[in-house]
Amino acid sequence: MKNKKLSIGLSYAFIAMILVGLQPIIALGRDEALDPYFFTGITCLYQAILFIPITLIHRRKLKNQLLKEPNQFHLNNSLLYSWKKKKNANFLLYIGISFSISQILYFTGLDIAGAVNGALTQKTTILFGLLFGYLINQEKVTRKQIFFSFILMTGLIISTTQGQFNLLNFNLGVILIIITSMLWMLAHSITKPILNNSQILPSQLVLFRNFMNGIFIIILYIIFFPIENFKLFLNPYNQLIFIAMALAYGIDLLCWYSSLNYLEVSKATIIMAPTPIVTAIFSMIILGELFTIYHLIGTIIIVLSIIMIIREK
Repeated sequence: MKNKKLSIGLSYAFIAMILVGLQPIIALGRDEALDPYFFTGITCLYQAILFIPITLIHRRKLKNQLLKEPNQFHLNNSLLYSWKKKKNANFLLYIGISFSISQILYFTGLDIAGAVNGALTQKTTILFGLLFGYLINQEKVTRKQIFFSFILMTGLIISTTQGQFNLLNFNLGVILIIITSMLWMLAHSITKPILNNSQILPSQLVLFRNFMNGIFIIILYIIFFPIENFKLFLNPYNQLIFIAMALAYGIDLLCWYSSLNYLEVSKATIIMAPTPIVTAIFSMIILGELFTIYHLIGTIIIVLSIIMIIREK
């Protein structure tokens, strides 16, 4: 049973890894006229629309189980209705605002850093996953994991500075994505107890999170940006990008939250570490982005560090 649970969690995390690796390619392949704010807002709304039928199917299934499986009544009832509790409603509000900020920072950072550097920098989620997993969820962190976390950061610095170690001229996009990674993992670590206690469905969490993200960002966009920019919404190519990003990011989120039902936050994060390899391959093929020897060295160091961290689990 334990091995089956692990296999399910690993499968969800692997699918999420592939989709995360593709996201920088989709984002950087968008029309240059699409700024990160508008792109984030519309994409989040599309993700929310995508998860309406998925959530309704999951909820209908649980309602049927309330009658068919009375011994599971408490669990299924909690999944269906606990999200209405005040503490969970406040949690959903926090998730919505937090990810609105982090997604804008992410796409802005990606525009500056590029696909490969952006994907490599995302691996700082591992460091924050270990940190917040320990501080919030009391997950064990060993000295060896801490040591190889520093080695991982060394690999990141080699990659993003192209071996120069000039931290004073550190890429602004890289810094923004590091902040994004911190916000992501803080939110995910807070999310795990909610999921473990069956307070909400993963699909419902994705729906609420993205709906609030999209509404919050679009309202701010209407206030601070020219209304003429909404004409970009009608462009067929932009629609294709919105849909592709919504599918990749939305399904990734569902797989990620589902993996947290079977794995620790830190372990699920570590499994997703090879995403820079996926991003590098597609960025060279589709975007024509250069993958240098320093990127290769940094990637090898990062992957080996992650393997050593995994062995500690």
